Amino acid sequence: MPAHTGAPEITREFVGLASPTAGRAGAGGHPCQGLYHYAAGCKPTVAIIATHYQIDFSEHYLADYIATRGIGFLGWNTRFRGFESSFLLDHALVDIGVGVRWLREVQGVETVVLLGNSGGGSLMGAYQSQAVEPNVTALQGMRPATGLAELPAADGYVATAAHPGRPDVLTSWMDAAVVDENDPVATDPELDLFNVRNGPPYSAEFLGRYRAAQVTRNHAITEWAEAELQRVRAAGFSDRPFSVMRTWADPRMVDPSIEPTKRQPNQCYAGTPAKANRSAHGIAAACTLRSWLGMWSLRVAQTRAEPHLARITCPALVINAEADTGVFPSDAQHIYDALASTDKTQGSIDSDHYFTTTGARTQQADTIATWIAQRWR
Repeated sequence: MPAHTGAPEITREFVGLASPTAGRAGAGGHPCQGLYHYAAGCKPTVAIIATHYQIDFSEHYLADYIATRGIGFLGWNTRFRGFESSFLLDHALVDIGVGVRWLREVQGVETVVLLGNSGGGSLMGAYQSQAVEPNVTALQGMRPATGLAELPAADGYVATAAHPGRPDVLTSWMDAAVVDENDPVATDPELDLFNVRNGPPYSAEFLGRYRAAQVTRNHAITEWAEAELQRVRAAGFSDRPFSVMRTWADPRMVDPSIEPTKRQPNQCYAGTPAKANRSAHGIAAACTLRSWLGMWSLRVAQTRAEPHLARITCPALVINAEADTGVFPSDAQHIYDALASTDKTQGSIDSDHYFTTTGARTQQADTIATWIAQRWR
């Protein structure tokens, strides 16, 4: 239906498609779903596709802004939208490939640009990496997804307010003071970010110990998950759920003097870090053994952006949000530096993670549209 958002009028077309590894559900839903946004009466030759690990991107905030500039926008969801604990990278990439093929074969799009927003940055990086140089493997004991080695490559890659991968962002946010994963209260006072005796401001010595302990915590969960998966499988079980608590504890969230930006101090996406960190809500709060190993593990998961970015040679654009409270300039720089492309551009916009400040989304869309026009229009 047309959405009356100003001139030009925007048309939104629902797209529901099967995947090579998943058919239509009994209730009727397709595993791959999204909305294709385009200016009414327009047949775009360039289109963007945006996807996330589990957040619904069908109505992505940039969709209409991009469509009004004559570029198609497919807000695309894999079968894992809302089902993060079931995530399998190889199957997600196959589902993204369904969307890319639809743009080319049904809509006649000549140029497809991947948009990696927030967590989608590493996911779309993994897609392009796999499409140009197959490297993703299935989890141990599972068969690779059908079609994994036959993904159509995109022509461009955009990362906006993106972090360097789910294992990386989780580890940066993990509370290093956790001493027992089964007891959310147990705390090492010498590593307690919220103990005023430790800061803020935090000493370089404290930060060094804290960051090392965060990595140790991630590795410890991986070691337990691997052993536990072997144990439950031996008993005839395929997997088991578990929870990871206290994941709103990046020192940068509390102390603005660490990597200074225009962000609001002592804030995270869930509010005040000290309070959010003690809630039941957070990334990796709902895991299974397989989803931990496939998505969150520093050592095992293939969702870290850096190895994939090293295979991306198409034109690339990296946009940083200067007031972001969870993704920082060093993350954008890390992504930019890791890209193998010789045609890569970076920029920044003074706004929050979702670019909600006045004019920020217009500026973001203009930046992307101008970058595209300079190369393909």
